[in-house]
Amino acid sequence: MGWWQVNADTLARSRFVISPLAETFASLRLLHSGAATHPGERAWLAAHLPAYRRRLAHDPTTALLVHAGLGRDWTADFLTPTPRYGETFDAAVDRVRTVAPALARGHLTLSRPGPLPAALVGRDDLPERAADLLTYVWEEAVLPYWDRRRRVLEADVVARTAQVSQGGWATVLDALRPGTRWLGGNRLQVNAHEYPPREISGAELVFVPVTPKSGWVAWEEPERYAVIYPCAGALAEQRGGRGASASLGALLGPARAAVLVLLDSPHSTTQLTAVTGQTLGSVGRHLRVLLDAGLVDRRRAGRSVLYSRTAAGEVLVKASGAGPGAHTYRS
Repeated sequence: MGWWQVNADTLARSRFVISPLAETFASLRLLHSGAATHPGERAWLAAHLPAYRRRLAHDPTTALLVHAGLGRDWTADFLTPTPRYGETFDAAVDRVRTVAPALARGHLTLSRPGPLPAALVGRDDLPERAADLLTYVWEEAVLPYWDRRRRVLEADVVARTAQVSQGGWATVLDALRPGTRWLGGNRLQVNAHEYPPREISGAELVFVPVTPKSGWVAWEEPERYAVIYPCAGALAEQRGGRGASASLGALLGPARAAVLVLLDSPHSTTQLTAVTGQTLGSVGRHLRVLLDAGLVDRRRAGRSVLYSRTAAGEVLVKASGAGPGAHTYRS
Protein backbone atom coordinates (compact mmCIF):
# COMPACT_ATOMS: atom_id res chain seq x y z
CA MET A 1 0.00 0.00 0.00
CA GLY A 2 1.04 3.63 -0.49
CA TRP A 3 1.40 5.68 2.67
CA TRP A 4 2.79 8.99 3.86
CA GLN A 5 4.62 9.69 7.11
CA VAL A 6 2.81 12.65 8.65
CA ASN A 7 3.76 14.17 11.98
CA ALA A 8 1.22 15.71 14.36
CA ASP A 9 2.08 19.29 13.47
CA THR A 10 1.57 18.69 9.74
CA LEU A 11 -1.80 17.07 10.34
CA ALA A 12 -2.87 19.84 12.72
CA ARG A 13 -2.02 22.48 10.09
CA SER A 14 -3.74 20.62 7.25
CA ARG A 15 -6.85 22.13 5.71
CA PHE A 16 -9.67 21.48 3.29
CA VAL A 17 -9.39 23.24 -0.07
CA ILE A 18 -11.94 23.68 -2.86
CA SER A 19 -10.32 23.57 -6.29
CA PRO A 20 -12.07 24.35 -9.60
CA LEU A 21 -9.28 22.57 -11.49
CA ALA A 22 -9.58 19.42 -9.36
CA GLU A 23 -13.34 19.43 -9.99
CA THR A 24 -12.66 19.84 -13.71
CA PHE A 25 -10.10 17.04 -13.84
CA ALA A 26 -12.50 14.72 -11.95
CA SER A 27 -15.14 15.62 -14.54
CA LEU A 28 -12.67 14.86 -17.35
CA ARG A 29 -12.08 11.42 -15.82
CA LEU A 30 -15.83 10.87 -15.72
CA LEU A 31 -16.16 11.85 -19.38
CA HIS A 32 -13.24 9.58 -20.25
CA SER A 33 -14.81 6.57 -18.54
CA GLY A 34 -18.38 7.36 -19.59
CA ALA A 35 -19.62 5.36 -16.59
CA ALA A 36 -21.98 7.07 -14.12
CA THR A 37 -22.34 5.99 -10.50
CA HIS A 38 -25.66 7.71 -9.71
CA PRO A 39 -28.57 9.45 -11.52
CA GLY A 40 -27.02 12.92 -11.28
CA GLU A 41 -23.91 11.73 -13.10
CA ARG A 42 -26.00 9.91 -15.72
CA ALA A 43 -27.90 13.11 -16.53
CA TRP A 44 -24.68 15.10 -16.71
CA LEU A 45 -23.03 12.54 -19.01
CA ALA A 46 -26.08 12.47 -21.26
CA ALA A 47 -25.79 16.24 -21.63
CA HIS A 48 -22.03 16.49 -22.22
CA LEU A 49 -20.51 13.16 -23.31
CA PRO A 50 -21.57 13.35 -27.00
CA ALA A 51 -19.94 16.78 -27.49
CA TYR A 52 -16.80 15.65 -25.64
CA ARG A 53 -16.46 12.59 -27.86
CA ARG A 54 -17.00 14.68 -31.00
CA ARG A 55 -14.24 17.04 -29.89
CA LEU A 56 -11.76 14.20 -29.42
CA ALA A 57 -12.80 12.59 -32.71
CA HIS A 58 -11.77 15.80 -34.45
CA ASP A 59 -8.51 16.00 -32.48
CA PRO A 60 -6.88 12.54 -32.47
CA THR A 61 -3.63 13.82 -30.95
CA THR A 62 -5.44 15.11 -27.86
CA ALA A 63 -7.47 11.89 -27.76
CA LEU A 64 -4.20 9.92 -27.59
CA LEU A 65 -2.94 12.28 -24.90
CA VAL A 66 -6.00 11.67 -22.74
CA HIS A 67 -5.82 7.92 -23.23
CA ALA A 68 -2.13 7.88 -22.30
CA GLY A 69 -2.45 10.31 -19.40
CA LEU A 70 -5.38 8.69 -17.64
CA GLY A 71 -3.74 5.37 -16.92
CA ARG A 72 -5.45 2.55 -15.06
CA ASP A 73 -3.31 2.83 -11.93
CA TRP A 74 -1.43 6.08 -12.45
CA THR A 75 -2.30 9.49 -13.89
CA ALA A 76 0.28 11.64 -15.64
CA ASP A 77 1.34 14.02 -12.87
CA PHE A 78 1.39 17.18 -14.97
CA LEU A 79 -2.39 16.88 -15.50
CA THR A 80 -3.07 17.17 -11.77
CA PRO A 81 -1.11 20.03 -10.21
CA THR A 82 -1.44 20.08 -6.44
CA PRO A 83 -4.40 22.30 -5.48
CA ARG A 84 -3.65 25.56 -3.69
CA TYR A 85 -5.94 27.47 -1.37
CA GLY A 86 -7.95 30.18 -3.15
CA GLU A 87 -6.51 29.42 -6.60
CA THR A 88 -8.76 30.22 -9.56
CA PHE A 89 -9.26 27.85 -12.46
CA ASP A 90 -7.28 30.10 -14.80
CA ALA A 91 -4.31 30.29 -12.47
CA ALA A 92 -4.31 26.53 -11.91
CA VAL A 93 -4.65 25.57 -15.57
CA ASP A 94 -1.76 27.89 -16.40
CA ARG A 95 0.41 25.61 -14.29
CA VAL A 96 -0.55 22.76 -16.63
CA ARG A 97 0.08 24.90 -19.70
CA THR A 98 3.59 25.91 -18.64
CA VAL A 99 4.91 22.43 -17.81
CA ALA A 100 8.11 21.64 -19.70
CA PRO A 101 7.24 19.49 -22.75
CA ALA A 102 9.91 16.89 -21.96
CA LEU A 103 8.57 16.55 -18.41
CA ALA A 104 5.03 16.07 -19.71
CA ARG A 105 6.20 13.33 -22.09
CA GLY A 106 8.03 11.66 -19.21
CA HIS A 107 4.89 11.68 -17.08
CA LEU A 108 2.87 10.18 -19.93
CA THR A 109 5.41 7.39 -20.34
CA LEU A 110 5.05 6.48 -16.66
CA SER A 111 1.24 6.55 -16.67
CA ARG A 112 0.70 3.77 -19.24
CA PRO A 113 2.28 0.41 -20.03
CA GLY A 114 4.48 0.21 -23.09
CA PRO A 115 6.12 2.94 -25.14
CA LEU A 116 4.58 6.35 -25.74
CA PRO A 117 2.36 6.36 -28.87
CA ALA A 118 4.37 7.44 -31.90
CA ALA A 119 2.04 10.41 -32.52
CA LEU A 120 3.05 11.88 -29.13
CA VAL A 121 6.80 11.30 -29.34
CA GLY A 122 8.77 14.51 -29.62
CA ARG A 123 5.73 16.79 -29.46
CA ASP A 124 6.23 20.01 -27.52
CA ASP A 125 2.56 21.07 -27.54
CA LEU A 126 1.22 18.41 -25.17
CA PRO A 127 0.92 20.69 -22.09
CA GLU A 128 -0.88 23.27 -24.26
CA ARG A 129 -3.26 20.63 -25.59
CA ALA A 130 -3.96 19.31 -22.08
CA ALA A 131 -4.66 22.83 -20.79
CA ASP A 132 -6.97 23.53 -23.73
CA LEU A 133 -8.93 20.34 -23.09
CA LEU A 134 -9.26 21.09 -19.37
CA THR A 135 -10.43 24.60 -20.24
CA TYR A 136 -13.03 23.13 -22.60
CA VAL A 137 -14.35 20.79 -19.89
CA TRP A 138 -14.43 23.65 -17.36
CA GLU A 139 -16.25 26.09 -19.62
CA GLU A 140 -18.71 23.68 -21.20
CA ALA A 141 -19.40 21.05 -18.54
CA VAL A 142 -18.42 22.40 -15.11
CA LEU A 143 -18.79 26.18 -15.02
CA PRO A 144 -22.55 26.12 -15.82
CA TYR A 145 -23.03 24.08 -12.62
CA TRP A 146 -20.26 25.60 -10.53
CA ASP A 147 -22.40 27.67 -8.16
CA ARG A 148 -24.28 24.57 -7.05
CA ARG A 149 -21.23 22.33 -7.06
CA ARG A 150 -19.31 24.82 -4.96
CA ARG A 151 -22.13 24.83 -2.37
CA VAL A 152 -22.03 21.04 -2.31
CA LEU A 153 -18.26 21.06 -1.82
CA GLU A 154 -18.51 23.68 0.92
CA ALA A 155 -21.16 21.62 2.66
CA ASP A 156 -18.92 18.56 2.57
CA VAL A 157 -16.09 20.58 4.10
CA VAL A 158 -18.41 21.74 6.90
CA ALA A 159 -19.38 18.14 7.63
CA ARG A 160 -15.76 16.88 7.62
CA THR A 161 -14.64 19.75 9.84
CA ALA A 162 -17.38 18.86 12.32
CA GLN A 163 -16.14 15.27 12.26
CA VAL A 164 -12.64 16.42 13.15
CA SER A 165 -13.95 18.27 16.20
CA GLN A 166 -16.00 15.25 17.29
CA GLY A 167 -13.84 12.23 16.54
CA GLY A 168 -10.43 13.54 15.52
CA TRP A 169 -8.59 13.29 12.23
CA ALA A 170 -8.46 9.48 12.27
CA THR A 171 -12.27 9.35 11.99
CA VAL A 172 -12.26 11.69 9.01
CA LEU A 173 -9.35 10.06 7.18
CA ASP A 174 -10.82 6.57 7.47
CA ALA A 175 -13.97 7.77 5.69
CA LEU A 176 -12.49 9.89 2.89
CA ARG A 177 -12.33 7.29 0.13
CA PRO A 178 -11.53 3.61 -0.40
CA GLY A 179 -7.86 2.94 0.29
CA THR A 180 -7.39 5.97 2.54
CA ARG A 181 -7.12 5.44 6.30
CA TRP A 182 -5.08 6.37 9.33
CA LEU A 183 -2.68 3.53 10.15
CA GLY A 184 -1.38 4.94 13.43
CA GLY A 185 2.23 5.71 14.14
CA ASN A 186 1.96 8.93 12.10
CA ARG A 187 1.22 6.94 8.94
CA LEU A 188 -1.50 7.97 6.48
CA GLN A 189 -2.43 5.35 3.89
CA VAL A 190 -3.38 7.20 0.71
CA ASN A 191 -4.13 4.30 -1.62
CA ALA A 192 -3.96 0.53 -1.90
CA HIS A 193 -1.04 0.45 -4.35
CA GLU A 194 2.42 -0.84 -3.47
CA TYR A 195 4.27 2.45 -3.73
CA PRO A 196 7.21 3.51 -1.56
CA PRO A 197 6.30 5.57 1.55
CA ARG A 198 6.87 9.32 1.53
CA GLU A 199 8.04 11.47 4.42
CA ILE A 200 5.94 14.65 4.29
CA SER A 201 6.34 16.00 7.82
CA GLY A 202 6.59 19.78 7.70
CA ALA A 203 4.94 20.05 4.28
CA GLU A 204 1.56 21.61 3.49
CA LEU A 205 -1.16 18.94 3.42
CA VAL A 206 -4.58 19.66 1.92
CA PHE A 207 -7.74 17.59 1.44
CA VAL A 208 -9.77 18.44 -1.64
CA PRO A 209 -13.37 17.28 -2.27
CA VAL A 210 -14.80 16.78 -5.77
CA THR A 211 -18.38 15.90 -6.71
CA PRO A 212 -17.68 13.05 -9.19
CA LYS A 213 -16.92 9.67 -7.63
CA SER A 214 -13.20 10.11 -8.15
CA GLY A 215 -10.04 10.47 -6.11
CA TRP A 216 -6.28 10.69 -6.42
CA VAL A 217 -3.21 12.13 -4.71
CA ALA A 218 -0.92 14.90 -5.88
CA TRP A 219 2.27 16.52 -4.64
CA GLU A 220 4.96 19.10 -5.28
CA GLU A 221 7.92 17.70 -3.41
CA PRO A 222 8.81 18.62 -0.78
CA GLU A 223 6.49 21.55 -0.06
CA ARG A 224 2.90 20.49 -0.80
CA TYR A 225 0.78 17.32 -0.82
CA ALA A 226 -2.92 16.74 -1.49
CA VAL A 227 -5.52 14.00 -1.16
CA ILE A 228 -8.46 14.49 -3.52
CA TYR A 229 -11.59 12.60 -2.50
CA PRO A 230 -15.25 12.28 -3.58
CA CYS A 231 -17.91 14.18 -1.65
CA ALA A 232 -20.16 12.31 0.72
CA GLY A 233 -22.69 10.50 -1.47
CA ALA A 234 -25.83 12.26 -0.32
CA LEU A 235 -24.28 15.62 -1.08
CA ALA A 236 -23.06 14.70 -4.53
CA GLU A 237 -26.13 12.96 -5.88
CA GLN A 238 -28.17 16.08 -6.54
CA ARG A 239 -31.31 15.18 -4.62
CA GLY A 240 -31.51 11.72 -6.10
CA GLY A 241 -32.53 8.56 -4.27
CA ARG A 242 -34.15 9.74 -1.04
CA GLY A 243 -37.55 11.31 -1.59
CA ALA A 244 -40.39 12.58 0.54
CA SER A 245 -43.54 10.50 0.12
CA ALA A 246 -46.74 12.09 -1.13
CA SER A 247 -48.38 11.65 2.28
CA LEU A 248 -45.51 13.32 4.15
CA GLY A 249 -45.48 16.14 1.62
CA ALA A 250 -49.21 16.66 2.06
CA LEU A 251 -48.79 16.81 5.84
CA LEU A 252 -45.76 19.09 6.11
CA GLY A 253 -45.51 20.71 2.70
CA PRO A 254 -43.23 19.34 -0.03
CA ALA A 255 -40.15 21.47 0.72
CA ARG A 256 -40.30 20.97 4.50
CA ALA A 257 -40.83 17.24 4.06
CA ALA A 258 -37.73 17.08 1.85
CA VAL A 259 -35.68 18.67 4.64
CA LEU A 260 -36.98 16.23 7.25
CA VAL A 261 -36.19 13.21 5.06
CA LEU A 262 -32.60 14.36 4.58
CA LEU A 263 -32.04 14.60 8.33
CA ASP A 264 -31.54 10.88 8.85
CA SER A 265 -27.92 12.01 9.34
CA PRO A 266 -26.76 15.35 10.77
CA HIS A 267 -26.70 18.27 8.34
CA SER A 268 -25.96 21.96 8.69
CA THR A 269 -28.15 24.62 7.10
CA THR A 270 -25.41 25.11 4.49
CA GLN A 271 -25.51 21.44 3.58
CA LEU A 272 -29.30 21.39 3.39
CA THR A 273 -29.25 24.44 1.13
CA ALA A 274 -26.76 22.74 -1.19
CA VAL A 275 -28.60 19.43 -1.32
CA THR A 276 -32.18 20.68 -1.67
CA GLY A 277 -31.55 23.72 -3.86
CA GLN A 278 -33.76 25.78 -1.55
CA THR A 279 -32.66 29.19 -0.33
CA LEU A 280 -30.94 29.58 3.02
CA GLY A 281 -33.91 31.54 4.37
CA SER A 282 -36.39 28.84 3.33
CA VAL A 283 -34.32 26.08 4.92
CA GLY A 284 -34.05 28.12 8.12
CA ARG A 285 -37.82 28.60 8.29
CA HIS A 286 -38.46 24.90 7.73
CA LEU A 287 -35.99 23.98 10.47
CA ARG A 288 -37.64 26.32 12.95
CA VAL A 289 -41.04 24.73 12.31
CA LEU A 290 -39.60 21.22 12.61
CA LEU A 291 -37.78 22.16 15.83
CA ASP A 292 -40.96 23.61 17.36
CA ALA A 293 -42.80 20.41 16.43
CA GLY A 294 -40.17 18.24 18.11
CA LEU A 295 -39.32 16.46 14.84
CA VAL A 296 -35.68 17.55 14.73
CA ASP A 297 -33.10 18.69 17.24
CA ARG A 298 -29.82 20.56 16.92
CA ARG A 299 -26.38 20.52 18.46
CA ARG A 300 -23.22 22.49 17.99
CA ALA A 301 -20.12 20.89 16.43
CA GLY A 302 -17.25 23.35 16.49
CA ARG A 303 -18.47 26.45 14.68
CA SER A 304 -21.33 24.61 12.95
CA VAL A 305 -24.84 23.76 14.10
CA LEU A 306 -26.00 20.33 12.96
CA TYR A 307 -29.64 19.23 12.70
CA SER A 308 -30.95 15.66 12.82
CA ARG A 309 -34.28 13.88 13.25
CA THR A 310 -35.60 13.09 16.70
CA ALA A 311 -37.26 9.78 17.55
CA ALA A 312 -40.62 11.41 16.77
CA GLY A 313 -39.35 12.60 13.40
CA GLU A 314 -38.02 9.14 12.65
CA VAL A 315 -41.40 7.56 13.40
CA LEU A 316 -43.18 10.07 11.17
CA VAL A 317 -40.84 9.53 8.23
CA LYS A 318 -41.00 5.75 8.46
CA ALA A 319 -44.78 5.72 8.89
CA SER A 320 -45.19 7.85 5.76
CA GLY A 321 -43.08 5.49 3.67
CA ALA A 322 -40.55 8.18 2.78
CA GLY A 323 -37.04 7.14 1.78
CA PRO A 324 -35.38 5.29 -1.10
CA GLY A 325 -37.72 4.79 -4.03
CA ALA A 326 -40.40 7.17 -2.79
CA HIS A 327 -41.83 9.89 -4.98
CA THR A 328 -39.58 12.93 -4.71
CA TYR A 329 -41.12 16.36 -4.35
CA ARG A 330 -39.31 19.30 -5.90
CA SER A 331 -39.33 22.66 -4.14
